[in-house]
Amino acid sequence: MLELLAQAPSAADKDANYGTLIALVIFIAASVWLGTLAQRVVKKSSFVKGFFLGNRGLGAWAVALTATVQSGGTFMGFPSLVYTHGWIVALWIGSYMVVPITGFGLIGKRIAHISRHTGAITMPDLFRARFASPTLGLITSLLIIVFMSAMMVAQFKAGATVMKLAAPSGNFLSLSEDAETQSDQLYWIGLAVFSITVVGYTLIGGFLAAVWTDLFQSVMMFIGVLALLGLSLYSVGGLEKASRGAVVSAQQAAENAEARRAAKEMREPQPVSENAGLAFISGPGFSNDGRQYLPLTLAVSFFFFWPATGFASPASVTRIMACKDTRTLRRSVVLLCAYNLGIYLPLIAICICARSLMPDLEKPDEVIPRMAMKMTDGLPGGSLLAGVILAAPFGAIMATVSSYLVVISSGLVRDVYQRFINPHATDRQLQWLARCGMLTVGVIAVVLNIRPVVYLQTLVVFASGGAGACFIVPCLMLCYWRRATAVGVGAAMLSGAATMITVYTVGMFTPDPMIGPIAGLRPFYPFGFEPLIFGVLISAVVGIVVSLNSEPPAEEIVSPLFDAPPLTTEPASPSPAP
Repeated sequence: MLELLAQAPSAADKDANYGTLIALVIFIAASVWLGTLAQRVVKKSSFVKGFFLGNRGLGAWAVALTATVQSGGTFMGFPSLVYTHGWIVALWIGSYMVVPITGFGLIGKRIAHISRHTGAITMPDLFRARFASPTLGLITSLLIIVFMSAMMVAQFKAGATVMKLAAPSGNFLSLSEDAETQSDQLYWIGLAVFSITVVGYTLIGGFLAAVWTDLFQSVMMFIGVLALLGLSLYSVGGLEKASRGAVVSAQQAAENAEARRAAKEMREPQPVSENAGLAFISGPGFSNDGRQYLPLTLAVSFFFFWPATGFASPASVTRIMACKDTRTLRRSVVLLCAYNLGIYLPLIAICICARSLMPDLEKPDEVIPRMAMKMTDGLPGGSLLAGVILAAPFGAIMATVSSYLVVISSGLVRDVYQRFINPHATDRQLQWLARCGMLTVGVIAVVLNIRPVVYLQTLVVFASGGAGACFIVPCLMLCYWRRATAVGVGAAMLSGAATMITVYTVGMFTPDPMIGPIAGLRPFYPFGFEPLIFGVLISAVVGIVVSLNSEPPAEEIVSPLFDAPPLTTEPASPSPAP
């Protein structure tokens, strides 16, 4: 059985992780330093514009590599699904490659134009100005805070887990010799270090700190993933051998699972099909208990899920609003498509190799960190190299948390406090309140992670899908439908959110449909489809019907955003006589 911290470490191995820890400490120090540099730029303009939008100065590389939406789900939740269910998860994530085209291409130019014309700094600002409705801005803020907070809770668990696995396996950090207690203590220490670091540098530099550290971390992700891919394929002997080994591992897992069920039910084990393990390399995915991970209905659902939630993510919309110009946005589409291919496809191959090399992982969320340490074991400077590779998931997690801290803080400070409580607040007051808000959110996330969720990716899917159901249709209405009204858009947001929350609540109290991932937080799947499909459909119907049955927006509000300025007809002034 796999130990909680390492597989039976010997005395000689107890110091093996010092290099890994040193590399992560250097990485953390570099991130904090970038946060201090960002603070200098923030001071060049008003606090609100500088801290929450970076003075609208992002270039193509900054937009592309900081709008990747990589997170703890990318390096821990998603890999755990590949490790558990097999190659079919490649189809589950395949549509993520076109997120830049759907996001930047579909609404990017319009969002950038409207935000500049109205002076909007945050996503709630955008809806408030477009529809001249403070109430709609408040609804947007509250929904962002709810779903982004749920996403952020998952990231704190992921960051703490990486720190725990990177810690030296000696007992000098622990007061207990018991492996499980020591694991808990290392997890709590990792949670504290991660929280202080990411909240700290975001407090210092705000949006630009998040962007600059995200850019640095994105480069580290790319390097780390490609290095781990090469080491994994070399170790297992190629992708074909990895797949064959994974099939054998899956077959053994199916037989072991049947033996455990038989022992629990006090009966003789039933024969397991000789081809049970082949489900690891085919659809609808491998499972020990007859579960269909990705039947056709969910495959279709998730091909829609990621592009839709990608362009409606508040963090992505904020990046678009901060873009320098339209040319920069077009270049970012190409860069981000290539970057996503260079991250997700290698991760799939690495996890297939991991199933062959480490067939008995009890905690699949740890597959990438454990592969980083296993593949570098015995190499010259291997512990340090492991730290460089682990900087990939750690950087993705830090980047996500910092982005969400800025989004949530801006919602609390600008869209709630400044708009409704103290419209004449000074920059100093806003600065103080923004930082208090970030600290409060960080403390809440830490408290909720003392006993973390078991399957990280299910919380990521819930938060992403919830935000998508809230904002996909409203964003399209904001950009392209001049007849849309504030009441209609607000109804679309609330009906989308209500649908997702209702479907997840029903799912927790109904029998397991035996499709999708195993999780306590799971939805009910209407007709076998992902709930986001129905959330978006209901949001669209409600938004359109309510808009058509409410007072049209004033022409002076929509005309400057939808109509080209009139051409001047005055004759040109005569040239002065020489």
